[in-house]
Amino acid sequence: MTGHDAPDLAALYNPPAERIQQGVLDHLIGFHEAYLKVATFFCLATGSDNGLDASPRGGAPGFVHVLDPHTVAFADWPGNNRIESMKNVERDARVGMLFLFPGLEVFMRINGRASLSVEPALLERLREGERIPKTAMVVSVDEVLFHCGKAINRARLWADTSRLARNDVPSVGQMAAAMVSMKAEEAAGIDAHYEKAVKTDLY
Repeated sequence: MTGHDAPDLAALYNPPAERIQQGVLDHLIGFHEAYLKVATFFCLATGSDNGLDASPRGGAPGFVHVLDPHTVAFADWPGNNRIESMKNVERDARVGMLFLFPGLEVFMRINGRASLSVEPALLERLREGERIPKTAMVVSVDEVLFHCGKAINRARLWADTSRLARNDVPSVGQMAAAMVSMKAEEAAGIDAHYEKAVKTDLY
């Protein structure tokens, strides 16, 4: 750290309680599967020599499928086509998955190693209605653990009063206009398209 001594973390923080240490497993058991059956959202962390990336993943309850106690899988659905997560996994298999459960004050984390699959049987298993994904990500579990939800309460994340109004911050069209030369009506068109696509073009 420039101009500062590095902190002595061992002196600043107590070691985790034994029950916390015992709660880190290398495989899924019944209560992990119960949470995955209701999970609708997680953030996926990946990395490579080019840097780090974190991206959101969402779906209907249970969209992350348990293949066996050591393996989970989920579909890749349309996004912005940067596909940074998949590119990273091709270079570095390590991933982190952080699950949020709306209304609950707890997180679940899975750390593991991922690979990409186009196996027809797996893609069929992950289909949503008539839509079959192009690829799936398969994660071998190295660690699975629960994390306390204090951050949720610090953020008042689930409180109705924490909800932002659309005009509290710049819109997608306004941000695009700030980055490139664009007329106001073009920015409004981007907003209208985004408003429709983000709600209807899900799969």
